[in-house]
Amino acid sequence: MNSDSFAFMFRIFINTLIILVLTVLTQVGGLAWGIALFFKKRLISFVVAYAALSLAAIWIAPQFGRVALSCTEDGPLQVQSWMYCVLNRNYVSPELADVLQDAANKMDRQYPGTTTLVLDANFPFLNGFPLPPHLSHDDGEKADLAFYYAEDGSYLNGATRSPIGYFAFEQSSTNCPKRWPTLRWDFDFLQPLWRSYSIDRQRIRSVLIVLSEDDRVGKIFVEPHLAKSLHVSGPKIRSQGCRAARHDDHIHFQL
Repeated sequence: MNSDSFAFMFRIFINTLIILVLTVLTQVGGLAWGIALFFKKRLISFVVAYAALSLAAIWIAPQFGRVALSCTEDGPLQVQSWMYCVLNRNYVSPELADVLQDAANKMDRQYPGTTTLVLDANFPFLNGFPLPPHLSHDDGEKADLAFYYAEDGSYLNGATRSPIGYFAFEQSSTNCPKRWPTLRWDFDFLQPLWRSYSIDRQRIRSVLIVLSEDDRVGKIFVEPHLAKSLHVSGPKIRSQGCRAARHDDHIHFQL
């Protein structure tokens, strides 16, 4: 193989890898990169194509049974970070959107001025299309909620310990053995970097009760030690298992 052939094959490999990574991370990013390959100014073309496809997804997603959670509106329910919207991870079924809004409204009525923050939800299209690193979140019927936080006993509206709402764990004993492969990451090296907020136990307990009392909700995942310390239990409140991600940094629930 001469140098020109090697360079050509290498470009194909790199572009294929980029398409795969962007598809895994954003669902539509791989297609946007594929479109950009036809233009000289590739990066600019990618940004334009990605923005166009992401905007189009908002209008097309309802044909696949999903709607986009608003990333710009204020109110009791908000997406925690612009990142989730840019990566197209803010899509849910209409029923789940109603459950989220109802839960946020109830929390705001119980505790005026409370904002409920959504983390990862789902991609806009295709049931069964995974949302890494989650083991589920592939059908529009799952969503993660950020914990509520306080400082010196005062609720911090819209605040999270980590910039994306994940990986700031409430450390406690666990019955999970060390095993591989696993998505149960501890990220010990990150923990000192996060803000020193404490969880707002009253609000977290309340939202778990609100969700568990909603007939539309089927399962709620929260770490057992946290459920025990919050004094919440019931058939819907479960452990996610030892191979899945920890759930003492967020709440997962599904229809």
